[in-house]
Amino acid sequence: MTAARHSTRDERAVSAYVERFGDTLTDAGMPRLASRVFAQLLADDDGRMTAAELTEALDVSPAAVSGAVRYLTQTYLIGKERERGSRRDVYVVQADAWHGAMLSRDRVLAQIETSLRAGVPAVGGVDTEAGRRLQLSVAFLEFLGERLGALEEEWEDRKAHLTRAWPAP
Repeated sequence: MTAARHSTRDERAVSAYVERFGDTLTDAGMPRLASRVFAQLLADDDGRMTAAELTEALDVSPAAVSGAVRYLTQTYLIGKERERGSRRDVYVVQADAWHGAMLSRDRVLAQIETSLRAGVPAVGGVDTEAGRRLQLSVAFLEFLGERLGALEEEWEDRKAHLTRAWPAP
């Protein structure tokens, strides 16, 4: 990290940001500590922190951090790597973390669609109110899947354009 980049960082402002963004994510349904851990990793210069560093930065217990990073890795918002020459794990947030999370949601939505589709004949088909409700859900998830595929392609083009002039990490 260059001295110029480091000198512009205001650690108090970063801490306040982590809390505010964590609150936003919590309000959106993410568990409280997972929200704070994700915000902390996003705000970290290299997006890489050990559990001990997260514990210290957020002033929480190691057990709490363990549960939060488990949730975040399961939702593909962060990854886990082994620190070289050590047995410690390093938690990593990618620059495009939301993309990975949305792709994992796409897979989950496909599984939900399959389950809903199986329910239609079980409840008597579209001749029943339950069948129509389930079929409408299937149709919505099909529509969403089609749109997500198109959005992914559009995003890749846009991301390439946005990051073209950025310095290499």
